[in-house]
Amino acid sequence: MSTLTRYVAIASSGILLAFALGGCTGVGGGGTGAGTSGTPTAASATPSSTVSTTSGQAGSPSTTAQTQGLQHVVIIVDENKTATSVVGNPAAPYLNALAHQYATATQYSAVAHPSLPNYLAMTSGTTAGITTDCNPPGGSCLVTGPNIAQAIDRSGRTWKMYAESMPTACSVENTNLYAVKHVPFLYFPSVTRNPAYCATHVVPFTQFSADLATPTSLPNYSFISPNLCNDMHDCSVATGDAWLRATVPDILHSPAFTRQRSLLVVTFDEGDGSDNLVVCVFAGPAAALHTVSAASYTHYSLLRTIESVWGLAPMTANDGSARPMTALLR
Repeated sequence: MSTLTRYVAIASSGILLAFALGGCTGVGGGGTGAGTSGTPTAASATPSSTVSTTSGQAGSPSTTAQTQGLQHVVIIVDENKTATSVVGNPAAPYLNALAHQYATATQYSAVAHPSLPNYLAMTSGTTAGITTDCNPPGGSCLVTGPNIAQAIDRSGRTWKMYAESMPTACSVENTNLYAVKHVPFLYFPSVTRNPAYCATHVVPFTQFSADLATPTSLPNYSFISPNLCNDMHDCSVATGDAWLRATVPDILHSPAFTRQRSLLVVTFDEGDGSDNLVVCVFAGPAAALHTVSAASYTHYSLLRTIESVWGLAPMTANDGSARPMTALLR
């Protein structure tokens, strides 16, 4: 069964409608989920089972996106799972419910193997010729060209990278749960050359809950890397889904998402050696409802979408020529 067929079959059968997207209970609410399981509560308002499918033709951002823009973008990147291993998987009820409620791309692909080049692609429009998970950053394991942090700074917006289980801000030391290779901003000299700047922008995930408290304290751009268990790298799909269930409702119920036009993206860095199609879900007030797009997208498309909506210049030809994912916006 194709990934698109799985999404449509799930939506048509309505098997996900019992799972809450906003009022779920779980461990570690407020962004500190430990990945233990819990039972979702019933949705207070059952969403429609109608699904809109689109081929997602390339073109300019939608009128709504152009005129209203996005106040906040929050990106959560999970690890090493193909779309077919997640879509319809009973171990991932929350993520599947989120995909059904909002918008999902069924032909969204990572651009490389292993992890690090994909993270770099999402944030700088290039893999920079890096083909390994090199650590520590330095030497040939750096991206010296443009990156999204520079572009956001120049635009007058704000950004932060939140890494769960990071021992200290801007840390380049791996631990049992923290992987430097999942923190792309540590590979950008423009970020790391100034220790004070790095320490205020590349921070432990424990800071996220406080930042989420107001629209002004939440950066315009937030990139979240769960730890090696909660991102499904070292632990099960069920563990990662429980972390999302404990974390995502706080985001969707935050002032930035209830008072402003903001977007949550949940995706994966890569699939496996034979299949690099991964889940990519758009959620929140800026995301289309009950929408499945079968257009071909990559990590460069996600970067291009942010650039398009915020009027940022492309980093490279990769994102410059990528199809923006505006079919998933409303």
